Amino acid sequence: MDFLKRLGFYLVGLSIGIVFLTFFLKKKSEETGTEFCYFPNCRTLKDIRSKPMSYSEEVNRLFSEKKIDTLDILNILRNGDVDFSNSETKTTPCKTYIIEGSIKEREAILKIRNCKEKALLESISYP
Repeated sequence: MDFLKRLGFYLVGLSIGIVFLTFFLKKKSEETGTEFCYFPNCRTLKDIRSKPMSYSEEVNRLFSEKKIDTLDILNILRNGDVDFSNSETKTTPCKTYIIEGSIKEREAILKIRNCKEKALLESISYP
């Protein structure tokens, strides 16, 4: 059997296996609610979401004025982008992250202090 035939059989088997695993793992993750976060952005947002969130006085004022909602914050923490170049990731005991996202179809920047046991939303700004 020549090389091209073997390569063809290999690629067909590989593609069938990838389709099977994708289907199987997607169904498994829907049932158990697990996520596969391997990229730094996803891992950072997942870590922040897993902790109890507290808010600064400035953010509480925005809540009381009904300018933002906790669902807006959760949406950014699920779909936002972490700006690692402007974040302070080497500080101890708490790291400060800058997260970009949208609130009510308007770009917003969150500044979150991520400690070991809780996360503090310090400010929300609009560029």
